[in-house]
This record gives sequence, C-alpha cells and structure tokens, in this order.
Amino acid sequence: WPDIYMVEVVRSCPEMCRFCLASYLTLPFRTASLEESLIPAIERGLEVSERIGLLGASITQHPQFESLLDYLAQDKYDGVRLSIASVRANTVTPKLANILSRRDTRSITIAVESGSQRVRRIINKKLETDEISQAAIVAKAGGLKALKLYGMVGIPGEEDRDVGDTISMMKTLKKAAPGLRLTFGCSTFVPKSHTPFQWFGVNPEARKRLKRLEKELRSNGIDFRPESYNWSAIQALISRGDRRLSRVLELVRHYGDSIGSYKRAFKALKTEVPELDFYVHANYSPEQVLPWHHIDGPLPVATLQKHLADARQYFR
Repeated sequence: WPDIYMVEVVRSCPEMCRFCLASYLTLPFRTASLEESLIPAIERGLEVSERIGLLGASITQHPQFESLLDYLAQDKYDGVRLSIASVRANTVTPKLANILSRRDTRSITIAVESGSQRVRRIINKKLETDEISQAAIVAKAGGLKALKLYGMVGIPGEEDRDVGDTISMMKTLKKAAPGLRLTFGCSTFVPKSHTPFQWFGVNPEARKRLKRLEKELRSNGIDFRPESYNWSAIQALISRGDRRLSRVLELVRHYGDSIGSYKRAFKALKTEVPELDFYVHANYSPEQVLPWHHIDGPLPVATLQKHLADARQYFR
C-alpha cells in the first residue's frame, strides 16, 4: 500500500487465539496514546497522503477508539480515505460503519476463523454466531457495500461437520444482510512457535475442505478466496524447521524456489534430513524438545501446555 500512510494503533492482541503468533509472541497488549501519538501521526500522514490506514491486530479494542473515530469524523477530513485492519465482529458498531462509509471505504473485514461455535471455543475465539450476523447487519445499515471474513480450515480438532457450519453461517449472513457483498478468505492452519498449537501439524484434510468451501460458497454467490494449500505447507515447513533444514533451503534456492523445488530438495537429501511430513504434518508430543525450545517467549512452556489442554476439552 504505497499510497497509504499507516498509523499503528495497538501492538499485540488481548484475545489470545491459540494459533496466533501475533498475540502470543508479542505480549503484552499495548496501546498508543491518542493525544501524544495517534493524532500527531495522523496529522503528519495527511501532509503526504490523503489515505490513512489504522494498523494493529485489535485496533477496536483501543480504550480510546471511540474518541479516535470522533476525531476522524470531523468535517475537515471529508476528503480523507480511511482504511482499517480487520476487527472483531462484536466491535462493528453503527458509528464505525458510518464513518468508514463517509471516509470512502466500501468494506470492513472481520476474522471469524470458523462458523462452528465448537471450533471457535477450541481456538479461544470469544465470538458468538449471532454477533457475526449482527456485524453484517450493522455494516450494511452503516452504508458499507461489502463484508470480508477471514477463515481457516485444518484447525486442530476440526471435523467435516464444522466446515458445514461455516457454509451455513455464510448462507445465513447472505439472508441477514441482502445486497451486502460477502467475501470469505480462507487459509490452512499453520503451526507457529511459542503458541499452544505449536505441537500440531498441518491437517492434510484441509486441502479437501478448501475445495468443499469453494464449491458450496461460490455456488451461492459468495466470493471465496483461498490461500494455496501447498504454500501453507511450505509455511509450516519453515515455521517448524530446525538447523537441518538449512541444506534443504539452499537446494530449493538452487532449484528455483517453486513448490516442486522443495520436493526435489528433500528427495536429494533423503538420507540426511527427516522427511517433509515430519516437519509439516506430524503432531509432536508436548514433552518433545522443539527447535526453538532454547528461546524464551513471553509465556513459559507450562502455560502453553495448559492452554493446549484447555483447547482439548472441546475436541470430540
């Protein structure tokens, strides 16, 4: 976004979704001062651009966010285009939707991860299905033209029926806010270090679930935008890789940095490094020493293990 002046509103996130590196690795949640930081930054930005972006993992949870909206609602900013990061569904208010609409923004993005209440409990996503529907209704009433939702498949504990819940949720939103354009962007779960889900591998069933979502949602007039399953697997490889992976990466670079380059590199080094499945798909024991075990994160391993146990309570 070369023409958007970005203003960082918050750092980290207080929600602690159990897959989320941005939350677990960057604790504690910090907020920028409205008077001393945010307003001066916006004013500096408007000297060089007419587009302002509000950045952060959970900007609407800034304690002075309502005051920030009031500031941006002033008539003197009528020519400014405002963009914001994705927000929690239950923080989409009439004021927020109205101001975004007035500031030349046509859509708002919410991260729901799944239409299944059970899966949202697994990941500690404190969000009710009714709140998601209400966000769509409020967005349309406030003058916005589109709602984008972020989702995920292959979440630990997820089953096929949970994907069905996501499809049902999207159909419900279409009925709740007729005329509102709906987009569902979906990625595959990728384990991240220093999170409670670091011990889980990528679920191969995710590929099939992405295809199911594509078929069901697009046939109902919903824009579906999946991330590549294969590249998600490569993300997991790099996320969980140890020092032995360095030789693989050297060969990948030599072979051309494609998906096929990774397979070719593992084949060439099959007697020297573990198989690709070990890094990407294997579930590790919580007692296993991981490649990053010697690095202290914000939370001790015992706390991550407790959060993992809390998630498992909702597994079937």
